[in-house]
Amino acid sequence: MLGAGAVIALVGLALTGCSGGASSSSAAASSSGSSASASAAPSGTHQLQEDYQRVIADVLPSVVQITAGDSLGSGIVYDNKGDIVTNAHVVGSATTFTVTLANSSKAFDATLVGTFPESDLAVIRLSDVPNGLKPAAFGDSGKVEVGQITLAMGSPLGLSSSVTQGIVSATGRTVTEPQSPNSPGATIGNMVQTSAAINPGNSGGALVNLDSRVIGINTLAAVDQELNGNAAAGIGFAIPAATVTNIADQLIKSGTVTNSGRAALGITARTYFDSDFQPAGAAIVSVVSGGAAEAAGLAAGDVITKLGDTPITTIGSLTTVLATLQPGAKEAVTYQRDGQTKTVDVTLGTL
Repeated sequence: MLGAGAVIALVGLALTGCSGGASSSSAAASSSGSSASASAAPSGTHQLQEDYQRVIADVLPSVVQITAGDSLGSGIVYDNKGDIVTNAHVVGSATTFTVTLANSSKAFDATLVGTFPESDLAVIRLSDVPNGLKPAAFGDSGKVEVGQITLAMGSPLGLSSSVTQGIVSATGRTVTEPQSPNSPGATIGNMVQTSAAINPGNSGGALVNLDSRVIGINTLAAVDQELNGNAAAGIGFAIPAATVTNIADQLIKSGTVTNSGRAALGITARTYFDSDFQPAGAAIVSVVSGGAAEAAGLAAGDVITKLGDTPITTIGSLTTVLATLQPGAKEAVTYQRDGQTKTVDVTLGTL
């Protein structure tokens, strides 16, 4: 979920016309042109409308509503065994859930398969698999392009089986989620930005292209602090399908994730503050045995001040940079030890 509550406002728009003089021939020409436009316009308009309706008919039966305690969110039917993929912040700390399918008013029980908060993904499983359960088809998120039409499906504000439309506004975004009781504030890379409206309850739902393929899982909307922390209209983010399928497959197989596809230094760290009490780096608290940092000679007490060409001032800035990198990449790490500045090349591991 994206928030605890919301208000639905209905706004009416009135269209007014401007009057003006015109000759009868001009009026006739205008009338003729309008008729021609009116007869030509419906062809393309109706085709797009039919495309929308086809996609909705194809995918919406695969999008479910999930109730976890007092929380409400969405999910996507992943396979015919009853596995449903959603956001980790939707399931929170719960292990049992109630699921409502788009084409049924019956509530089904489900249990937790596994969760991976670092990528804000989780899988739950229906206790009894109903006949006709329809898994969604996932697309190649690597082929997603700016400008593609998208449909966001889910249960915003508890309104089940809702659909909004927009476009892909950007790809490759790195986004840090706000911390909440259900979310540790994960930093997620390579997210899809969309103008399709994403509201509380949409989390875990499907972002779909016009080929009826899920290209991402709706996760959060941007917040504008100048609007008192309200969601910024038309700026939403979805976890890409490639990440979703990678994590979901591992959770279904073993309940854990051993290859997140995300880079890691293999350290526990905290924000370091200088003598002026200003954030000035990421201080290593401990290193993982056999991890990337230990292999490069980094140790507890070292303060990382730069990763590659990017200055590091907080643990958050370090996490953000790592989210943009790939395991196996070699990066220069600049750090301070005993008052001296040093640099070492580190081959990044996996989160």
